[in-house]
Amino acid sequence: MNELSEKQPGQRKETALSLTGRMPRVNAVVNHPVYRECYRRLEETEKNRIFCRHQMTHLLDTARIAYITALEQGLGIDKEVIYAAAVLHDIGKQEQYQNGTPHEISGERIAGAILDSLPEELSFAPEERQMILTAIRGHRKLREDPEPLERLLCESDKVSRMCFACPAEKECDWSLEKKNMEITI
Repeated sequence: MNELSEKQPGQRKETALSLTGRMPRVNAVVNHPVYRECYRRLEETEKNRIFCRHQMTHLLDTARIAYITALEQGLGIDKEVIYAAAVLHDIGKQEQYQNGTPHEISGERIAGAILDSLPEELSFAPEERQMILTAIRGHRKLREDPEPLERLLCESDKVSRMCFACPAEKECDWSLEKKNMEITI
């Protein structure tokens, strides 16, 4: 019997971690010094931005939507691979602001450096690493025949935005077709 089925009605000994599981590889990514510095610079750059920001709320919204969608579609993509791609997908945004490099390009490079320098016990397998980097590179615009994680990240990134509730929606230069004007998943 599992831990939850052995409990009597009304007992709640389990924690959120026992229900959802830990993600040591994802935590190694977000605690990596390169990630922390890029994220800090991005937060600083966007602190007065009235439009969509690229902070942890957006990254985790994207991850959660992607994971739910992957489960619903039976894609069989590892949860930590999905979350790693999501928390890394906008990491190059600060370079885009700084020097104009598209953030999917700089993000792929930065993410590759982070993934390559994780401790061995927390590293992603080579095929997982490639899935993550391909998804980051393709998250802004889907190519003709995207990989499953690439499509998942791109679509989840877009629906994570709540344009319908944004106070700056009228000033936003996104086209109406791009804007998320209703709750979707």
